[in-house]
Amino acid sequence: MQWSIVGQRSMSITSDHASRLHQLRQPTFAELYLPKLVTVWREGYGVADFRADVFAGLTVAIVALPLSMAIAIASGVTPDRGLYTAVVGGFIASLLGGSRFQIGGPAGAFIVLVAATAERHGVDGVILATLMAGVFLIAAGLLRVGTYIKFIPYPVTVGFTAGIAVIIFASQLRDLGGITLAGKEPSEFVPKLVALAGGLNTINPSAVAVAIISIAIIAALRIWRPSWPGILIAVVLAAVACAVLSLPVETIGSRFGGIPRELPSPLLPAFSVAKASAVLPDAIAFALLAAIESLLSAVVADGMTGRRHRSNCELVAQGAANIGSALFGGICVTGLIARTATNIRAGARGPLAGMLHSVFLLLFMLIAAPLASYIPLAALASVLVVVAWTMAEKHEFATLLRSSWGDAVVLLATFLLTIFRDLTEGILVGFALGAVLFIHRMAEMTGIEERSPLVAGDRPDDGNGDRVRYDPALAVDRDVLVYRITGAFFFGAASAIGGVLDEVADKRKAFVVDFAAVPFLDSTAANVLGRVAAKAHRQGIRLFITGASPAVRRALLTHGVTPPRARYRQSLERAIADIKGRAADEAAAD
Repeated sequence: MQWSIVGQRSMSITSDHASRLHQLRQPTFAELYLPKLVTVWREGYGVADFRADVFAGLTVAIVALPLSMAIAIASGVTPDRGLYTAVVGGFIASLLGGSRFQIGGPAGAFIVLVAATAERHGVDGVILATLMAGVFLIAAGLLRVGTYIKFIPYPVTVGFTAGIAVIIFASQLRDLGGITLAGKEPSEFVPKLVALAGGLNTINPSAVAVAIISIAIIAALRIWRPSWPGILIAVVLAAVACAVLSLPVETIGSRFGGIPRELPSPLLPAFSVAKASAVLPDAIAFALLAAIESLLSAVVADGMTGRRHRSNCELVAQGAANIGSALFGGICVTGLIARTATNIRAGARGPLAGMLHSVFLLLFMLIAAPLASYIPLAALASVLVVVAWTMAEKHEFATLLRSSWGDAVVLLATFLLTIFRDLTEGILVGFALGAVLFIHRMAEMTGIEERSPLVAGDRPDDGNGDRVRYDPALAVDRDVLVYRITGAFFFGAASAIGGVLDEVADKRKAFVVDFAAVPFLDSTAANVLGRVAAKAHRQGIRLFITGASPAVRRALLTHGVTPPRARYRQSLERAIADIKGRAADEAAAD
């Protein structure tokens, strides 16, 4: 199988599986956009599967309940709008989605964008921008743009995620400390910090105590009782303590008057050409971030389960979810990595778990809405602080800073622009820098690697003296799977190659990836190999990396492709010999 990379270099992967892929017919439109719910049903869905999905949906709903309200408050809207988003948007995203396990709802990543839009255009502007973003997402999915969103370089993803985490943390400082400001809290990062510094003399010790204890409870339960819903327990205990002790802290009831006990009737947002033009940049930003976040979450789910999502079907579903959320007064919807991972770990079998999570949230609203008035805002702020700490990807950030100067520049540019300028600007500049960095590396290689030009010429079959007889055993061996990668392995090809590498045959005992013809790989490609190595290790498959140059090996080691997840050998023949030798020893032992 071959891919054409930037019109010059090619990358090939060879295996019996790859040869079979050539024979597959082109899928129809209906097959590409068929919801995974139908796929799961056709595969056979029984009572045991339903019970598992009920439990998983309930588990995720317990996690999503406080998070949805906290994200809405931090976004500058009322907490009920976060619940509407999770109930309506989450249900539609799972009903129509192209991922089996995706959980949709309000995301912390949107706090910055929604808050800025609400400040400029009001809540009506946020709802209109959400509806328009939904239309853009459906159009992007039908135009199959989802295929290309995967090409965003890894340093850009880590950079804007870490930047969003910093902004989320800053947005919660006021409620963490119970600080009282004379005027409205600025939305920009630096003016916000200046205003909060000016209000330090108004810190409420009770709010600080509630926040610290809530964070401590969540952190402790994650260590000692990771299966328990630590966020919900912390919020409930904080609410009980504040009510019993009559602590002077601000609550949902004191600021917002509580939350309603029912969903509102669907209603189109106020529309005019002038209003639509005004919120158009915000709608585009909503759609871009929703696409990136949802597809990133789907990729994480694939890595955890070994299944494959359909990116364009997922974009259409997320678009429909955003339109539905807007009609019910909600805010932006996207796929949620943490809640999707929780769904998988809770034993979900299919999309019904995500739909049931929304149903359970609706039941919580109907039954427990009056109790939400007692929840202290300091406790919800502590929840978002924990979320920000988790999503910051600190290890990956430090790894990229060490990996190369180019990756560090892309990472820091995206990170700093996200914090001090704008999220969309950070992503676009980061992507542009990543592309320029790739061109620079290719030009540098052209000058240095005289024996490996970017455009390889034809070679005679027997005129070089270095050709070996074709060994068909490597392609048909039932115990060993061999893939050969040829060419520069960079972010533009990482998605396509990663898709094939993720499909390692579970019945194989060993998996060999030959890098002998790879002159270099970037951090995105190295991260893809890291995921493949982790998956193979979990499934008990021995992964061998052969022919890697010192630079390629160094990049792979930096990104977690380390023993015992992967074993390095100088040549493909040596790796095959080691695999066969161990197989012979195991057979003799039996």
